Amino acid sequence: MTFDYDLFVIGGGSGGVRAARIAASEGGAKVALAEEYRMGGTCVIRGCVPKKIMVFASTYPGAVEDARAYGWDAQIGGFDWTAFRGKLRDELSRLEGLYRKGLQNAGVTIFDSRASIADPHTVRLADGQTVTAKHILIATGGRPFIPDMPHADKVLTSNEIFDLEKLPKSILIVGGGYIASEFACILNGLGVKVTQYYRGAQILRGFDEEARGHISEGMRASGIDISCGTDVLRMEPVDGGMRVTSTMGHEQVFEQVLYATGRVPCTGGLGLEEAGVTLGRNGEVIVDDWSQTSVPSIYAVGDVTNRINLTPVAIREGHAFADTVFRGEKRKADHELVASAVFTQPELGSVGLSEEAARAAGPIEVYSTAFRPMQTLFAGRPDRVMMKLVVCQNTRRVLGCHIVAPNAGEMIQLAAIAIKMGATKEDFDRTVAVHPTMAEELVTLRSPVRTA
Repeated sequence: MTFDYDLFVIGGGSGGVRAARIAASEGGAKVALAEEYRMGGTCVIRGCVPKKIMVFASTYPGAVEDARAYGWDAQIGGFDWTAFRGKLRDELSRLEGLYRKGLQNAGVTIFDSRASIADPHTVRLADGQTVTAKHILIATGGRPFIPDMPHADKVLTSNEIFDLEKLPKSILIVGGGYIASEFACILNGLGVKVTQYYRGAQILRGFDEEARGHISEGMRASGIDISCGTDVLRMEPVDGGMRVTSTMGHEQVFEQVLYATGRVPCTGGLGLEEAGVTLGRNGEVIVDDWSQTSVPSIYAVGDVTNRINLTPVAIREGHAFADTVFRGEKRKADHELVASAVFTQPELGSVGLSEEAARAAGPIEVYSTAFRPMQTLFAGRPDRVMMKLVVCQNTRRVLGCHIVAPNAGEMIQLAAIAIKMGATKEDFDRTVAVHPTMAEELVTLRSPVRTA
């Protein structure tokens, strides 16, 4: 059977773009890609990139305050959200252009259109046009989840936060994951009065418990009102914003409400189940280690599979798919020991097992320290840094590393290399410290603080 394309990719995010580009430029495939919104996906347009730029913007008031403590006659005026937003939009457009140019240079045909599956080898575009492909790759990512409740259509999500006409004076952020906690810190740094509700006992579920507590304390110290064990009971629009009643019985008016209560895969209306593709309970595409679905001609990568929802993972999955199917190099994406960073203030870098997960797997030693870092100590700020290694008692391998500190994401990237290579605690001990730095604590932790 002759097909219009060797590969048709649905979704122009990081995973889909990488797969399309490698299949075309290095695999010699005839490739098409359909994207209904903007090229670059969640990460570039409404996720990692704009969020990190907002993180940078939110830290300048503290930096100026520190500068005064160091003897500088430094002052800071008001924050011009409109000017910042305009420049941010320009940067995202620039990046989107690079994604599009990369596809075009590789010879990929781009359809600026929504696409769905008509059958295992046929894609239907929004205008009714159909095209055929030997292989179809689903890379449609995820979207924010909002509970079904009255007036839910009037709340913000992480999709809209970058395009606000003006910053609110007050905001309620509902959720305790990394997106909720990051935006709580960002908006607090930009001068917004932030309240955060989370129904669980502690924010950042799934991360190391000691690190979670450390971050929560730092956020509260910066002025963020975190209420754990709390959820929204009801809300109603009023003059000045939204009146919210909590499950604890508290009632308060917030100018804006932002829901960051998780994300769900974008699989609705794609025709996947009709084509025979198996979906999970949350709508995720079920795939094997090769990113292949229950239909042999259809594959899926990235957040739509709900494996590890991180941009670099989606890129690795897309590249491995292209190598396997089009370059004759069978390769699986490696999902073991994937490092991550949470851009709260203080920042978290993490790789490997938490203390709790490691304890459940076998006997461990825990090496941990917390201290006031030199830079902010001199400035008179109460910030505290945490460094932690979780070590297997039997093999001496470092099972997990958790850092709560400024630039923790930068530090964990390098620590992840050693841990991925199987470094032991003694390998860390043999490494000479770089002094004076915060990271030197990772190689000077002498005695375990506890064993389990």
